[in-house]
Amino acid sequence: MTVTINASVRLYIKLNTMKINHKNMILAVTLMLLSFSTFAQVETVFNGTTFNESIKTVQEKLNTISETSKIIRIKNPSFPLAKHKEEHLICTNIKTKNGIIAKAAFSFSDDKLSFIEARGNALKSLIETRKDTAMTYLGFKVYRLDMLFADPKNDIVKFLTKEAAHPNLFMWSNPYLISNDDSNPGYNSSAIIPDFLKMGADMDELKPLIEANSTLTQIEELDGSDPNAQVQINAFGVEYAGFPRKIEARFGDNKLNAVWILTGKGEEDRIRQKLIAAYGQPIFKTDDWEIFNNWQIGLRKDKPEVLLLTQKIGLHYKKEFFKQ
Repeated sequence: MTVTINASVRLYIKLNTMKINHKNMILAVTLMLLSFSTFAQVETVFNGTTFNESIKTVQEKLNTISETSKIIRIKNPSFPLAKHKEEHLICTNIKTKNGIIAKAAFSFSDDKLSFIEARGNALKSLIETRKDTAMTYLGFKVYRLDMLFADPKNDIVKFLTKEAAHPNLFMWSNPYLISNDDSNPGYNSSAIIPDFLKMGADMDELKPLIEANSTLTQIEELDGSDPNAQVQINAFGVEYAGFPRKIEARFGDNKLNAVWILTGKGEEDRIRQKLIAAYGQPIFKTDDWEIFNNWQIGLRKDKPEVLLLTQKIGLHYKKEFFKQ
């Protein structure tokens, strides 16, 4: 593989745009528009509940329309949006004007409602009477006005905030809603690069390994904006640093040379500490980046992600982009 970018300006552009292509542009634009949403559907369905409200406020509202409610407080947070405190309010038999939802989880990050997942009669209760048209993405019906993701196959509906959209939390299933067990779900907590992500290995070798370590994969042909990669494998549900995540594995000349791991801003310090435990103190810092492992791992802070690179590309970035 040949690194073809020579100008630091082009490197900057690539670092910030290399993941966008025509196949996901529609969804990206949709999610940007969602920042203007008032989440009216949430308010209408759940007795005036709105995102960013406290758990006390939300529970008081939901108690009047639910048969039961229970708060689960997580001792060691792993939810990507939570910095210090993670809580889940689990409600059953929630009455709505269009039916009774069997069960729903309301997730709180630092005492602010930030994610909702509903199961059981969820589609009938939440989307059957909608007049707007959904777009389809990875099997979900997506309603942009309310950042609502409906899974028709499993009768699940999820509401996201703008912050929840970046780490693709619509692909996450709340374990405290699925099981009656309130214990920690036991996600792999390590920030060491997973063994199956062998940088520099052939795509034909890695594709089955990535599939075996994720819940869903999607292959994208890239649009040429990144001269070092032609194909990207999107993999969902890959456990890394304490949570199931979306990873974007990029291949140039059929070799894995970069991996983006999508994270949340709330967990930045947790991931930093895990990277330090695995690789030692960062060898370089800016306001937007912290670099580890001889320029092969970057903690991105302006947009919450972890970047894995081959040694060759990492050292090229060191010189041309970071001017070191």
